[in-house]
Amino acid sequence: MEKILQNLKKEALENIQKIESPEKLYALEVEFLGKKGRLTDILKGIKDLSTEEKKVVGALSNTIKKDLEEAFSNKKTELEKEKLAKELKTEFFDTTIPSPESQIGHIHPLAQLQKEIEDIFSSMGFSIMDGPEVESEHYNFNSLNIPDDHPARDMQDTFFIKNKSSKEEGRLLMRTQTSPVQVRTMQKYGAPLRIIVPGRTFRNEATDAKHEMTFSQVEGLLIDKNISIGTLKGIMQEALSAIMKKETVIRLRPGYFPFVEPGLELDFRCVFCNGKGCKTCKHEGWIEIAGAGMVHKNVLIAGNIDPKEYQGWAFGIGFERLAMMRYEIPDIRYFLSGDLRFIKQF
Repeated sequence: MEKILQNLKKEALENIQKIESPEKLYALEVEFLGKKGRLTDILKGIKDLSTEEKKVVGALSNTIKKDLEEAFSNKKTELEKEKLAKELKTEFFDTTIPSPESQIGHIHPLAQLQKEIEDIFSSMGFSIMDGPEVESEHYNFNSLNIPDDHPARDMQDTFFIKNKSSKEEGRLLMRTQTSPVQVRTMQKYGAPLRIIVPGRTFRNEATDAKHEMTFSQVEGLLIDKNISIGTLKGIMQEALSAIMKKETVIRLRPGYFPFVEPGLELDFRCVFCNGKGCKTCKHEGWIEIAGAGMVHKNVLIAGNIDPKEYQGWAFGIGFERLAMMRYEIPDIRYFLSGDLRFIKQF
């Protein structure tokens, strides 16, 4: 059987060298190495050999099969090169033809806006902070003056993570706001402090033109001595004017948020009608843009800061709301639609 195998190898190698087309090469490979090929037929007789002969023939057959597979592969490469060489000689190819116009990507409008906001507040001395999107109940609620039985928890339909909790920090959840990073930063760096916190947040909302389950916020926090609401108003007026790229007038009115006291609603004069009234501002002349206020003493205490020595204010703005105002986008769902026709406009 050893001699039969050697003869088979010799015959196969001779025939491989004579082949001139890929189709014939494939047919020859099936003839010798296929499941019903000649090598397989020969190896069917191994069962009739002695144990010692089986070892020798088995090793030899493996070697021959490997050598033939390599020979077929090399011949295939050789034929492909020959085919390409013929095509280059017979077919004209103009190397001066410009390549097809490439598709240039677009930065998402929310990403553009976030970068601008970070630059604006950085120029005012604010640091940019980040925190986990999977947050604990302690940081998302309790440390922000929202205890277990507080009615304000009903304001935020929360995505809790099933069967994930700890005794120290409570259940795990998808953060409903970027405010938890305020407390984390206070605990880590202490006061004075001047930060903004851009990032994604998640709430179990019924989606419509103005509501999404995933949306972006930027929180701002300033803690120091002798801080007042006047500081907040001045900084926000400058920041919003820079963001909207035109002089912006703001107003503050009372509002309720558990983590600030007093709480404020921050509106800015409609930039589309200059306060005269239009469909964008619902003919009121003002657009609500942010929640703000002086940081509640319980939040300062949770951040290991003495409320008798330091004061601070905070604000929260939705990126989508700003972008919708700035670019006159009618539906918040466009931002996460993945529709390239929308993205390519920016």
